[in-house]
Amino acid sequence: MLQQNQLSPTETLITVTPTAVSEAKRLMAMEQKEGLFLRLGVTSGGCSGMSYSMSFDSVPSEMDREFDFDGLPVRVDLKALMYLKGCTVDFVTGLMGGGFKFINPSAKRSCSCGSSFTC
Repeated sequence: MLQQNQLSPTETLITVTPTAVSEAKRLMAMEQKEGLFLRLGVTSGGCSGMSYSMSFDSVPSEMDREFDFDGLPVRVDLKALMYLKGCTVDFVTGLMGGGFKFINPSAKRSCSCGSSFTC
């Protein structure tokens, strides 16, 4: 069993679906800036204690783990990766709203809107 601060190099740490990759690339192109990457993370707060974060960034950290999904550069800092390990990021559309969705098998509880969780 892995300790919370240990990450196995053979595990699929995170997944970004093709639909999410396509939408993130579209939004990134609208920024019209060079050197951007998608940063995924977690912050304290939200109804369940922690919230997912997602932004475009251009300043990498030496504590980042870097991923590439079909040409979309993605970075996650090692602390956030402990909470996002095994997580899938998807993009959904629908009449009742849509957007990026985090599917986190490590979450013990999520709020009804799906934007916060507890591990």
